[in-house]
Amino acid sequence: MRQHKGPNLPYSVIAGAAPTMSGWLVASAKLHGATFAPEEIRILESFREVLDIRPSLSVLVVNVPIGLADAAPESERLCDHAARALLGSDLSMMRDVPSRDELFASVERGERGRFSGHDVLVLRCLEVSREMSPYRQRVVYEGHPELSYFQLNGDEPLHWSIDSDAGLEERRGVLERKIPGVSRLFEIGALGVRTRELYDVAALLWTARRVFGHSAKRLPEDAVWDSEGLRMELVM
Repeated sequence: MRQHKGPNLPYSVIAGAAPTMSGWLVASAKLHGATFAPEEIRILESFREVLDIRPSLSVLVVNVPIGLADAAPESERLCDHAARALLGSDLSMMRDVPSRDELFASVERGERGRFSGHDVLVLRCLEVSREMSPYRQRVVYEGHPELSYFQLNGDEPLHWSIDSDAGLEERRGVLERKIPGVSRLFEIGALGVRTRELYDVAALLWTARRVFGHSAKRLPEDAVWDSEGLRMELVM
């Protein structure tokens, strides 16, 4: 007999999460049929806390690399290459992704190369690497805000960098046009995060909704796995 795990809720919960200097910025929403209800945005200290959110998340999209190549220089993943091809030029804002060897060396042995062991993204990436396993990829997906904006903008790159006032205005515009109730996520001033981080995590929440509805696109289309059995892909 199948065991019952928790209450049968009349809704599902999805979320987008991104690393910040303060911890993990999380935007979640309840889904019930066509109803999409964003919840209060929050900061959690660790990725374990994000995974342990209750009620359990049906979909979580994170802006941190999941599957990793074993070693440089073959560390560029097909998903990153495909994303750069879509986004183009300097607007891509695509991160450099460490290989598994680079990641653990930079943090655990204090080595410095392309990546510093004190870099926030590297530390968050290490958190994810330690917590992830193939079965978690039924719920946890890797995304990137710029891919989310690309999809929100009708599969067209945005015109302005997010580092400019025009870029922030442009991103807020596409979010408000497509995501009902998203403006309440931008009215929070006590979390100590930047405006761009609020916009980015809202964009990841949109992608989580697309994953939940089986309408998200995967990059690359044909799955690629790393040596730990994790899919190296981006969703949008």
